[in-house]
Amino acid sequence: MKKIYIELKWAIIFSITLLCWILFEKTMEWDSEDFESFWWLTILFLPFAILMFLLALREKRRRVFGGEMTWLQGFTSGLIISVFVALLSPLTEYVAYNFFTPDNFNSIAESSVTNDLMSRTKMNDLLKINNYRWQSAFGLFGFGVLISMIAAIFVRRKYEAE
Repeated sequence: MKKIYIELKWAIIFSITLLCWILFEKTMEWDSEDFESFWWLTILFLPFAILMFLLALREKRRRVFGGEMTWLQGFTSGLIISVFVALLSPLTEYVAYNFFTPDNFNSIAESSVTNDLMSRTKMNDLLKINNYRWQSAFGLFGFGVLISMIAAIFVRRKYEAE
């Protein structure tokens, strides 16, 4: 457990930050925008996600690897964070959509159907809460893997032998 403490800690930080972002979207009333804009506005979270992965990998390099880290070690650490974030995703989604934005699904569905982006049947299938939780978990995992691959490039460091 001690070996993956940093990854677990940063996955929890990531999940809390994601909840803060969802609350920010709600405060800015971005969640009431049309379906197409909602996804583009959500991408604005990307710099925060990248920053958290960079900080997590930097801490791992400093505390566990003595200041040295290969790309593979960084990627593996990022992959573990991604798994934890995906596992925490149902809880994050539960809090977000029961306390912060309980009417979000209806708003997105109505906007999508009204603007002819999707049929009502397809939208209802897409926005079933269990389907959405699975999509979120897999989406966050995939997103984390991609960020891990890139962040590991910037965090790797090998000291030259003296």
